Amino acid sequence: MKKIYFFAATIIILSIVMIACGNLGNKEDKKPFESASAPFIPTPTFNEYWYGGKAEITSYSLTQARYGELRKGDAVLIYVTEDFLPKEQVKADKQNPDNISVLKLNSTKNFNTGIYPYSIMQSSFYPVSDDRSALKVSGSVQEWCGQAYTQINARKMFEITTHSYFENEADKQEKIPPAILENELWNKIRIRPEQLPTGEQSIIPSVEYCRLMHKDAKAYKASALLVKDNETYTYTIFYPELDRDLSIKFNSSFPYEIMSWTETYKQGALKLSTVATKIKTIKTDYWTKNKNEFGFYRDSLGLKQY
Repeated sequence: MKKIYFFAATIIILSIVMIACGNLGNKEDKKPFESASAPFIPTPTFNEYWYGGKAEITSYSLTQARYGELRKGDAVLIYVTEDFLPKEQVKADKQNPDNISVLKLNSTKNFNTGIYPYSIMQSSFYPVSDDRSALKVSGSVQEWCGQAYTQINARKMFEITTHSYFENEADKQEKIPPAILENELWNKIRIRPEQLPTGEQSIIPSVEYCRLMHKDAKAYKASALLVKDNETYTYTIFYPELDRDLSIKFNSSFPYEIMSWTETYKQGALKLSTVATKIKTIKTDYWTKNKNEFGFYRDSLGLKQY
């Protein structure tokens, strides 16, 4: 009888241990980019604006700091919702129960440095639920010396792939602990800006900054501040180690349009500021406007035609 009791007690203890270990395993399996925030529930106004089958396109006049001088150019922010496959981390081509609705941002810059042009594009795919980080961020820089590309996939770790014509940056793959992505904050502004991270934070700077300044894509200590002034907010991030700050000014009411931004950091011995100021916003299904006859849309945005 004692043996039976001992055996039963052993089974119970082992079961408790297995359950405890299983719970620990579940915690480890939880995707690290999930946040503690309750999911965002879209309002009818939000749905009407972002799920109407059109993208929001905003043009900006750009003064870009590069190589110790200021360059004139243009910038464009293109926001649009789309279905995203979280496992493959690509746009979904068809309806799928695993699809996640994301607010995608494609941001572009074009400017010249003397004889040769620069073209920069960044993309961030951010869940509309606003309860986890961007699922993917990517960016590329093209100029006459060559091109560079970086992609960050948010899985259990942040998986970073880098390709560059620079020797010490070429064809690298690495994993880093998850952290706030500066790129994703531009998406979050458009969904739930009152929950932007403030105070002391660890933030991975934008893909653009890391590539232009040849910095590692990793988390840096930063302080963030959100200030309201009448009908606008200004969100500022300062990185002490990088001596860099980014300020984004946007409307304080929905749909929280971004009016301007300023980015300041040292380039060599000089500390220069890149400034972008809004020209115009339009809503259109631009992917259907690829014939020459639709060139007038670029005129309306104040963008150059070729």
